[in-house]
Amino acid sequence: MKQVEIIKSVVLFLLIALSITLTFSIWTYTPNYKTIDQKPTVDISISNRATIDDVIKPYKSIFRFEDNLTGTTDSAEIEHITKAMKNWTISNVVLKDQNFDAGKLNLLLKKRNSFTLYYHTEVPLRVFEDIVKIDDAPETSFDRIIVEWNSLNTTLDMHFVSSLHKWRYSAQVHVPDLQKFNQTLLVRGKNLSAYTEVKTNDEHLLMIPVNQLEMIRNTYYEESISPSSFRNALFNDPNAVRRSQVGPNSEVFQDDHAQMSINTDKKILDYFHPTAKTNEVSIPSELLLDVFDYINEHGGWSNEYRLTNMNPLSRTVRFQLHVHGLPVFSDSTSTMIEQVWGDERVFRYKRPYYILDSNLPSETETVSLPSGVDVAKMLIESGEIDGSLVEEIIPGYFMKYDMNRNLFMLEPSWFYKIKGNWIRFSPEDFGGEMIGLE
Repeated sequence: MKQVEIIKSVVLFLLIALSITLTFSIWTYTPNYKTIDQKPTVDISISNRATIDDVIKPYKSIFRFEDNLTGTTDSAEIEHITKAMKNWTISNVVLKDQNFDAGKLNLLLKKRNSFTLYYHTEVPLRVFEDIVKIDDAPETSFDRIIVEWNSLNTTLDMHFVSSLHKWRYSAQVHVPDLQKFNQTLLVRGKNLSAYTEVKTNDEHLLMIPVNQLEMIRNTYYEESISPSSFRNALFNDPNAVRRSQVGPNSEVFQDDHAQMSINTDKKILDYFHPTAKTNEVSIPSELLLDVFDYINEHGGWSNEYRLTNMNPLSRTVRFQLHVHGLPVFSDSTSTMIEQVWGDERVFRYKRPYYILDSNLPSETETVSLPSGVDVAKMLIESGEIDGSLVEEIIPGYFMKYDMNRNLFMLEPSWFYKIKGNWIRFSPEDFGGEMIGLE
């Protein structure tokens, strides 16, 4: 019996020892995994990425004080205003008028102690709230912001006006520092260039600079992005893409789903994905963000481009090339990124693939343009056009391409808008050729 107890004790000891050994082995075991080769991350960024406030900017600002009207199209001055607005809190955005016609708009524009920001196209308010602080922004859009101030009150009245849809939303703005508002905006606004009102018809009112403009004539070296870079960025499987030459200045990249045509003469590409077509009307804020994000994904902002046209019905968004904050137009190539957003993806994507590279100092000079008042007077009185149809007059650049020297020449010019088309103003004949924006 005593031997049995001894045997039990020995067995128990062995079991405990074995358990300890197994537990230790599990804790300390390190498997001999094979080394996995890390594939390098493929960066399809073609050029630069942007933030939404890089592409949504006012093109003009007008201040109306008690006794004078001032304004600017200078990008730095306008940036000063929009930067200050980022510190404001905008609340109580309410629809006030669903029939805000041109007459009502003119009365609001004429109110003293106010300033107006002009945008080229309708801007969705729910996208704009990514730029400034807005409480509960509704799904609406605007092309003008009008701010009324009282020098003794930190609360301002703000109006979001759509000249297309003829509606007006009002809001309250809290300014954190009234003294800073007066010093950084109002004092600065009083020192801007003198502007005046010009009526092109019984309803339409233009705000035009009184004096001549001094602008810089620029010449840039041409740089190009390889079409193969766009092939790698836009097609799902670049290795499955077929390339073919279809003419002396034209080539095509295509797979079984999409096609990209290249005009090597004008440096333009046209990407097309037919199965993405849809006739569904888009929500403006979603449309703009989808298009913006798509271009951002492949770093497609090769120069400064700004939102200038958006149509939710056709699902089309356009961004115009800008230099020194002013729009660039051309009759020899495209100066616009245009995209049609389809069903959950891009349907069509047209754009330049050239880049305005470094400036050529030896061919840079300052030139004088006639005053906006003189331009408006010649347009209205010339008889060459129907002056009552003029919607806007702005300064900008007309771009020519010197193919032999690979140079882009940007000529300062006035442009006027009729029925959505921008036309270069020519003092010689008061006419011109329709170019640029539609």
